[in-house]
Amino acid sequence: MAYTLLLGGARSGKSAMAQRLALASALPVVVVATAEAGDAEMVERIRRHREERPRGWRTLEAPLELGEAIASVSRDSFFVLDCLTLWVSNLLGAGRSAESIIASASAIAADLATRRGVVVTNEVGLGIVPANELARAFRDALGTVNARFAAAAERSVLMVAGRALMLEDAAALLQIAPD
Repeated sequence: MAYTLLLGGARSGKSAMAQRLALASALPVVVVATAEAGDAEMVERIRRHREERPRGWRTLEAPLELGEAIASVSRDSFFVLDCLTLWVSNLLGAGRSAESIIASASAIAADLATRRGVVVTNEVGLGIVPANELARAFRDALGTVNARFAAAAERSVLMVAGRALMLEDAAALLQIAPD
């Protein structure tokens, strides 16, 4: 019993897959949402996400205090955490240090390792090195947070164009001996 980590780029099918996994669980579902409605476009995006969720799913808004929100979710429920990307962005915007974000992420990932659910996040390390300090700090912090969540997850999946690619633990590569 552990969670699945779904990583991918924007519009890669992460949230749709998370919803499918939640439905397949046949458990009560709690969505832990980290988005903040800072502008009209984000208000509309949040509205669409809410409308796409099945009736009966509970939603907790947790733009900053993710650990508290997760702690309030019954262990008999399936959680959908959507998403780490916005949570890290929100925390950096609130003035939190990368070190404190990573420490919080490690504790949350360890707690979630004993729960059934899915965590959604963006993979932001495949592009160019950002031109400004804040963007680099965000990319680096999210990359480390993603790695901590992947290490605690039962499985990690890279979503690309609606397709899923199972990711192997890097330690498995060390077991491969050259011929």
